Amino acid sequence: MDATVPLILLLDSVSIDESAEAARAGADKFLGKPVDPVVLGVVLARLVEQARTRKASPEAGPPGTISPFFGTSPAILRLEQHVKRILSLDRPVLIQGETGVGKSMLARWIHNHSPRKGSAFVELNCAGLSKELLESDLFGHEKGSFTGAASAKQGLLEISNHGTVFLDEIGDMDLAVQPKILKAIEERRYRRVGATEDRASDIRLIGASHKDLSQLVSEGRFRSDLFYRIGGLPLLMPPLRERREDIAPLARFFLDRAALEWSVPDLRFAPASLRLLEAHAWPGNIRELKNAVERAVIYRQEPLLEPEDFLLAPDERAAMESPGIHLTLAELEELHIQQVLEACRGRVDEAARWLGISRSSLYQRIRRQPAKSSRP
Repeated sequence: MDATVPLILLLDSVSIDESAEAARAGADKFLGKPVDPVVLGVVLARLVEQARTRKASPEAGPPGTISPFFGTSPAILRLEQHVKRILSLDRPVLIQGETGVGKSMLARWIHNHSPRKGSAFVELNCAGLSKELLESDLFGHEKGSFTGAASAKQGLLEISNHGTVFLDEIGDMDLAVQPKILKAIEERRYRRVGATEDRASDIRLIGASHKDLSQLVSEGRFRSDLFYRIGGLPLLMPPLRERREDIAPLARFFLDRAALEWSVPDLRFAPASLRLLEAHAWPGNIRELKNAVERAVIYRQEPLLEPEDFLLAPDERAAMESPGIHLTLAELEELHIQQVLEACRGRVDEAARWLGISRSSLYQRIRRQPAKSSRP
């Protein structure tokens, strides 16, 4: 069978153990019966597109490159829809999301699928850069403009002319530099450090931040005019804990890549390992998951990766959300069902698949619950 052909398994119930078996069998997606035809259609279209991209697209990147839309969770599908609506709009974009969700990866994907894809894509992380270094990197400088400027230097705006400039952690940009980058966007001109004449600039700016820029504006730490200019097309990348159905496929991707890179055959996850990965909160998101899988490969004792191979730190987020030991078993079940239903936005079919029970069993448990919980 062609490995690029997507495989979907239909299971009577989607428990963790059955999901693990399906993953080891090579399934790209596993759905519980009965299957909603609309959901099946969306999943099929998404998997076919992923397979086509991996197999034929010259823009898919080098082998082992992962798409920013990897997965079939509702959160990642919504992000993909939003991104595709703005691809042809040659305007600034603001990507927001927690550390490790893949903001840089998304910025590069947008460039590679935009009208500017034939020109340069340059990236600069603004965090920790002084005003002088940031100006020199962005705009360049003339010879003798400051101590140590032994020769003239091109800035990123010049290098990326007609292309894309990606400014990661733009919320950390020095306030004195912000009006200069705003001028480069609005007036399409800038000035090298130490120069007396402006230069033309034709770039698309993509900014990214894990901070709330609107909050920074209210605190006077970010210019409102720059925020409104770059924030017209906002994209929010979901954290990994909001797309748990993508964790196992992502882990398999990183495991396959590590096995290929380090020539380690027959690596696979134990069912308990998948349960561990899917239950973890992943505060470091995709980057943390990738590191955890690679670390497990390094510390493994056998080809079958067990939970102890992952050396995961205690899950502080899960501990904070833990209901504690003061609830009865019935109350704990009620609380868990409520949380799953909220996470699934009330969709009973999806909640039942997440819980690993049938839809009728879930309805029975819901009916047994009181109409209004006494807990705050």
